[in-house]
Amino acid sequence: MRGLYARIVIAFISIASGVLLISTIAFIVTTHYHFSLYQSQTMEMNSPTFDAHFEQAVVQSVLWSAILCILLSVLISLLVAKRITAPLIQMKKVAERMAQGELRARTTVKGNDEIADLGGSLNHLAEQLMHQEQLRKTMTADVAHELRTPLATLKSHMEAMIDGVWTPSPERLESCYEEIERLRFLVGDLEQLTEMESPHFRLKLHQENVAVIVHRNIEAIRASFDQKGVHLVFESLTNVETVLDRQRLGQIVVNLLTNALKFTPQGGKVSVEVKEEQHSVIILVSDTGIGIKEEDLSFVFERFYRAEKSRDRKSGGSGIGLTIVNKLVQAHGGTIRMESRVGEGTIVEIHIPKILV
Repeated sequence: MRGLYARIVIAFISIASGVLLISTIAFIVTTHYHFSLYQSQTMEMNSPTFDAHFEQAVVQSVLWSAILCILLSVLISLLVAKRITAPLIQMKKVAERMAQGELRARTTVKGNDEIADLGGSLNHLAEQLMHQEQLRKTMTADVAHELRTPLATLKSHMEAMIDGVWTPSPERLESCYEEIERLRFLVGDLEQLTEMESPHFRLKLHQENVAVIVHRNIEAIRASFDQKGVHLVFESLTNVETVLDRQRLGQIVVNLLTNALKFTPQGGKVSVEVKEEQHSVIILVSDTGIGIKEEDLSFVFERFYRAEKSRDRKSGGSGIGLTIVNKLVQAHGGTIRMESRVGEGTIVEIHIPKILV
């Protein structure tokens, strides 16, 4: 018997035994005093032998009662301590199994007290660890897959040119260059995501005009829309201000517009609107693109997630652009929501709290 169980048992026994011992001593002393007082007052009418024998019988009865009470307190302390520590010991064993990698281990939660809450928290922690472990495995597999595709293409192209099967023409060299660019963008996105998930990540917050920042980034990317033949429209009030990071907001807008451009066919339209409510600034990005299935909407902000595995790869995307957008919006204390219909288009709505200084 050791640990918490032993400490609780010893504490219970010590308290019970101490109370009984003090009570017994006090009772014996008080009884002896009153018998002595009685004998001194009734010396002529009473038998000293009877009084002494009666006092001895009372004291012995008290002592035996105290001993039995102490034994009973020991038994009760053992049972109570076992009942209290049993769920804690089970949680300890479950935590040890989780530490050894058995993340499916769970503790049994009974009752509605603090210990039950602790057990529930431990089970919730196990669920979160399982989720994070699954994300880690998925991310590792996705990174490997994303790297494998351009590397395999580059390898096959290089081998064909080295063996003389292909002539290193400008078209084939351009194909190799595109694969290298895909790798470069993937590594860049991963670096950004790692930076944002770092505990040292901080926004550079200043009071800014949201409409001006959004308009500036729209104009910077407009040439890509003109080249593809997609109409880009911007609507906003002239003065919509809040406290935010200018560079990160530009990153949000560019990522959303790049994503909209990828999936909006020639002749389509992408609209950006900035408006304000009482407590927030709203940025709306809508397109008339191919849309997303309803069952895929809840996963679009997961890293490397693709509703269709081939379409992003053809357009050169890394699959984590929306993840970066989501992280940056959350860093501003905002929320992001997406609505989409297949064949009709997609709407992304961002709410950033309005904080004026």
